Amino acid sequence: MTQLNTPYPATAYLTGFLRSRGYEAVQRDPAIELFLEMMTAPALEVIRQHVETNYEHFEDDELPDVIFTFLAEFDRYQQAVEPAIRFLQSKDPGLALRINSRRFLPEGPAFDAIAQMEAVSGDVLTTAFGNLGVQDKAKYLATLFINDLSAVITQGVDPYFEVSRYGEQLAAANPSFDSLYDTLMGEPSFSSEILEQLIEQYLEETNPSVVALTVPFPGNMLGALRIAQTCKAINPDLPVVLGGGFVNTELRALKDPRVFEFVDFICLDDGERPLMTLLEYLDGQREIDELVRTYFLAEREDGEVYVHFNENTALHDIPQSDVGAPIYDGLPLDEYLSLCEMLNPMHRIWSDGRWNKLTVAHGCYWRKCSFCDVSLDYIDRYDAASADALVDRIEQLIEETGQSGFHFVDEALPPKLLFALAQRLIERNVVISWWGNIRFEKTFTPERCQLLADSGCIAVSGGLEVASDRLLKLMKKGVSVEQVARVTKAFSDAGILVHAYLMYGFPTQTEQETVDSLEMVRQMMQQGCFQSAYWHRFAATVHSPIGMYPEQYGIRLVERPTPLFAENDVEFIDPTGTDHEMLGEGLRKALYNFMHGIGFEQPMSFWFNQPVPPPQIKPAFIADAITSLITRSG
Repeated sequence: MTQLNTPYPATAYLTGFLRSRGYEAVQRDPAIELFLEMMTAPALEVIRQHVETNYEHFEDDELPDVIFTFLAEFDRYQQAVEPAIRFLQSKDPGLALRINSRRFLPEGPAFDAIAQMEAVSGDVLTTAFGNLGVQDKAKYLATLFINDLSAVITQGVDPYFEVSRYGEQLAAANPSFDSLYDTLMGEPSFSSEILEQLIEQYLEETNPSVVALTVPFPGNMLGALRIAQTCKAINPDLPVVLGGGFVNTELRALKDPRVFEFVDFICLDDGERPLMTLLEYLDGQREIDELVRTYFLAEREDGEVYVHFNENTALHDIPQSDVGAPIYDGLPLDEYLSLCEMLNPMHRIWSDGRWNKLTVAHGCYWRKCSFCDVSLDYIDRYDAASADALVDRIEQLIEETGQSGFHFVDEALPPKLLFALAQRLIERNVVISWWGNIRFEKTFTPERCQLLADSGCIAVSGGLEVASDRLLKLMKKGVSVEQVARVTKAFSDAGILVHAYLMYGFPTQTEQETVDSLEMVRQMMQQGCFQSAYWHRFAATVHSPIGMYPEQYGIRLVERPTPLFAENDVEFIDPTGTDHEMLGEGLRKALYNFMHGIGFEQPMSFWFNQPVPPPQIKPAFIADAITSLITRSG
């Protein structure tokens, strides 16, 4: 699973492309269907039986809180689960008032978050939703209810289960395939049994000649291999192909042949050319040595089997102008859930509503950031379609789905093309709501931000990262803190929600720089530059400049085993010796309060469990930067 509110776009992209080339492509999303199968009254009865068996030797006071509540309130859970799902699917809005009574849904540990927030800032639900936000408030409460049930499955039935990932720790940056292989060879879990039934149904309905699986994230790998395993059990001769973001990033040094007990081919990077070439090979129109960026098993002269990677640079990728529009046919668009996972406006956009996904340009037009995987194709190869072609695709998607919300999924939306797209949307009178990721370029002036708002832009996200000019320069971000303040303020003044990605623990980052970064964030949020943010702990990756040239950033990589399976994050030693663990807790605590509009007057030391140095940033630093923006634009 990736999200419960909208399908991951890879299959829609490839379905649209393959159909445009004459193939009978059919797509399914077993993630949402698996989840919905588990969220029924009969399924909860089965879950209860598993839980009671697994905890039969436990006393009540020894049970995890979520398990105790589930067993004690089981009748209410069973009664409420199907109505709650229908409500989150927008099929029963009248249930909102009953949910808001706080007496319909049983409230497990997930609801403790409300009490914790209310201890700090009073009636947080009224503050967040007012007296009239009936649907939104009920959506938030119903989401907490779903979170509790998901925790019951994880703690009581299937330890690998999570709503947005499955067995993630088995795949992420794991140099060995052993743990995944052992899990696949063991007894199938409760959720795996349901998944197998779905796959059997799909194969019976479609009778495919090839099955292709996309694996966007580490938490999708176990499920994908379970699907492949089921396909092979039903029809050992059915070719199974693997691709997707996790594969593209982490399986670039794959050597373990056991992976091919489940799949026949693994394709890297953009799937259009590799998949089409593979289909031509399977149809007898190409030789196997013509496959593009594809792993498969080969045999040496002595009979030894090994993993072979075929590159074939003679065949180029399909240009963005020719890939066509995504097609959602085959995906149950009315079955996805609109969630309200947390009282954060940007997270709300991510998880609420169903968004048509579209790429404005392949790759990143900047591709210089030292922490980013700039050596990989999905970032390094920049290729854009025209504004008119994009508007054509937008109109086609609206016609197919009946929905006008768009998430542009680019690494960083290119400003020049974005302004042209906005202009064409306005000129062609195409009414949409859209959001996406940007770099906080100085080219985003107040006038151009207003143009984007007029074209339907509702939100942008971008990297402020460390909020330190020294470190931003080391990162090769190409921006300064003052510039970010001015640009984010311009977006906010245009009525566009701004989310900032924040980072701590960057190589050579000192405690003083971390405190100063938090002070910059405090000032920017107080000045209304952005409304939403999230702190990420820095991680070095093997495909980034930092992972490839660590000595240039003052760090030393920890020696790691030779990868036979996955490779991505790499541990490193930073001689600076900053206690990032302690600082991270304080950063998150402060930001949580800032996003709720409180705590701005507190000294920096208030947020940390240990003494920290006072900030060295002028109290009016950001205010002065914004004043400079107003003066220039005026």
